[in-house]
Amino acid sequence: MAQNYLIKNIRMVNEGTISDRDVLVKNGRIDKIAPQISHAGNVTEINGEGKYLLPGAIDDQVHFREPGLTHKATIYTEAKAAVAGGVTSFMEMPNTVPPAFTQELLEQKYAIAARSSLANYSFFMGTSNDNAEEALRTNDNKKNICGIKIFMGSSTGGLLVDNPLTLDRLFANSEVLIATHCENEQTIKANFERIKAAKGTLTAADHPLIRDAENCFESSFYAIQFAKKHNSRLHILHISTEKELQLFSNMVPLKDKRITAEVCVHHLHFTADDYATKGNLIKCNPAIKAPLNREALWKALLDDRLDVIATDHAPHTWEEKNEPYEKAHAGLPLVQHSVLLMLHYVQLGKISLEKVVEKMSHAVADCFQIAERGYLREGYFADLVIADLDEQTTVSKENILYKCGWSPLEGFQFPAKITHTFVNGHLVYGNNGWDESQQGQRMQFNR
Repeated sequence: MAQNYLIKNIRMVNEGTISDRDVLVKNGRIDKIAPQISHAGNVTEINGEGKYLLPGAIDDQVHFREPGLTHKATIYTEAKAAVAGGVTSFMEMPNTVPPAFTQELLEQKYAIAARSSLANYSFFMGTSNDNAEEALRTNDNKKNICGIKIFMGSSTGGLLVDNPLTLDRLFANSEVLIATHCENEQTIKANFERIKAAKGTLTAADHPLIRDAENCFESSFYAIQFAKKHNSRLHILHISTEKELQLFSNMVPLKDKRITAEVCVHHLHFTADDYATKGNLIKCNPAIKAPLNREALWKALLDDRLDVIATDHAPHTWEEKNEPYEKAHAGLPLVQHSVLLMLHYVQLGKISLEKVVEKMSHAVADCFQIAERGYLREGYFADLVIADLDEQTTVSKENILYKCGWSPLEGFQFPAKITHTFVNGHLVYGNNGWDESQQGQRMQFNR
């Protein structure tokens, strides 16, 4: 039987305002929000005085590596890390082993999550140059799947889609959101060969020169041409360059946009200057680039050309990251610390708390048409996070929950602490303790 909670005297951050409220959670949902609630029934009371109540963050791009790559991560380990960091729902990518190229393989991932994920979940359908018909079967299940994913740039396992006829068919016929990784394979190869010939031995500092701004722009522009031709619902992932920002608009409300864009926390935090100390630990695709790009991304986030904040959480083992540059795997584990990192920027005055909640919760729910999540509203699922902005959290090997056991943020001290995380009204994580008796739920979509 679900436990009920009354959160008292908390600062609720929701829909552009911060207000002192009591919040009653009953049967997995937000039952009542009011300035004061007196409840004599069977509830557990939590004193929220001095703390903040946020809707759980929804991460629209993670790689949890299961099935097939479980030496790096599992759905269980990474979802647990997400919950500890205030992320209550995630959308996971299809480049597992085998890739999610059929509806049956996709449903196998949902079955794993149903057994093991402490957070709510959805999984993208994968695409290849020759599975368009199968990928488009997602139309028949559009209320239950977040979207289809197209790797328009470098990937593995046959996931690169570069056949224009396949792309045209997918954009023309998909009734669900199309999420794209936009990099231009030919530009990357040409840059690599030119720089390799000139230097011989490459290092992580060469990564943003090989995977440069032009490569990202060309691919994003290409995807947008397909989307405009067919009026497709396109969502471009992990924008990393100033140049790409001219492709996006803030002239229409998010709910009316057909083309939206995501920015990831590492592109808001790191720059190419950090390769000197972090090396391959911050090697990722698309690359972390020169500082001018970071400043442009912040500006576009705040003026709503960039719609959502995510992580592209992509764990690899310590050994895989410490290979020589050319062999080192690309990707960073970030989902445990994304909310805390944005709270760090709140403290610095770079962004408001209300805007963080908008970009990590509200806008993700709106962008994907997620049912009854992403907001603190009566009747919605109680995906709730309590944050103490007077506490501190230091990233250390002892408190990293990723299976890979490391973080590019190790040693960083955040000016906040996640004290409680509720998933569907269940207090999964509270005061450093865990109740893993309930799993998260499959997200549903209003389509």
